[in-house]
Amino acid sequence: MSPTQDEPGMRLQRSSRDTATLIPRLTEWLATQLPPAADPRLTLLSGIDSNGMSAETLVLTMAWTENGPQRTDLIGRMVPAAGDFPILETYDLQAQFDTMRIVAEQSRVPVPRVRFIEPTGEVLGTPFLLMDRVEGLVPPDVMPYTFGDNWLFDADAEQRLRLQHSTIQALAELHAIPGAATTFAFLDPRQPGSSPLERTLNRARSWYEFAARDSGRSPLAERILAWLTANLPDTSGGETVLSWGDARIGNCMYRDFTPAAVLDWELATIGPRELDLAWVIFAHRVFQTIADTFGLPGMPEFLDEKDVKAAYREYSGVEIGDLTWYTLFAALNYCVVFMRAGGRQVHFGEMERPESIEVLFHHKALVELLLTEIGA
Repeated sequence: MSPTQDEPGMRLQRSSRDTATLIPRLTEWLATQLPPAADPRLTLLSGIDSNGMSAETLVLTMAWTENGPQRTDLIGRMVPAAGDFPILETYDLQAQFDTMRIVAEQSRVPVPRVRFIEPTGEVLGTPFLLMDRVEGLVPPDVMPYTFGDNWLFDADAEQRLRLQHSTIQALAELHAIPGAATTFAFLDPRQPGSSPLERTLNRARSWYEFAARDSGRSPLAERILAWLTANLPDTSGGETVLSWGDARIGNCMYRDFTPAAVLDWELATIGPRELDLAWVIFAHRVFQTIADTFGLPGMPEFLDEKDVKAAYREYSGVEIGDLTWYTLFAALNYCVVFMRAGGRQVHFGEMERPESIEVLFHHKALVELLLTEIGA
């Protein structure tokens, strides 16, 4: 059977917003942010619907006058309207803006230049930020890059290895930003818990409860949650680093198989470095599992755990141990993503409400195998 974009979960509507009404309002607001007589002029190039689903994304060109004619391409990220079935429970664009700014200042990790933020929602109805557009290629989510017929799948072994190693190097450099617990204290979730990791777990728990109110409860997600709670690692003696939070290659833009921009900081937090390492491995395993489901070869040797750990040790000097807890934490978050994405499809009339939301868990067989292996 060949997969198509009509398969459940393969194509998502992002928004009911009329983008044509945004340009006059946004132009008027930008005039208050730029020097007098800048006379900003905006052109909407397109929306983006190939990757990601958490925020509304627009591609814009801005021309203005400041010491002569200026022009730049921008990406606009807007918090979804409450009526558009947002993926996340909460959106903190200010935290994302500040995180990208600090990462740019204190590391070599490539992030887009952030230019403007409107955190109140008074201009466009929801908060938004504007950042420079970066040119590059993104491993596709729709259809997943493991399905073939895309630039990464068609790459040779050396190119794939370069992408894998350069991505892990970027993670190591993120984790090397000094004093992360203080510098990024604003990312510490506002949840109960005696450690950043426990608070991050409780943020995921709250997100699950938020999703379950619309989509129904998931026995699988609750099974994972029970195990994670009972087996929370003791991180008191470990180092707290900046965690990208959604560390996967689909959230990077690449040029010549190296990161040109690290994107999507909605789930950023502070905690153990294992959070990102497990996530990047698990994210690929999910796509490989989907490819296996359709009888496709996929990319089974890519982002293998042993290879990722070895590369991370090379770039960071840190030996990474067992990733079981962190892998299941990523699996929990993927459950919630599938719950909200499926709920959004129902909301926009793209599919009927399933009897069980777990029908849409593309990683269900993988997670059940992982839980069986640890006797959970």
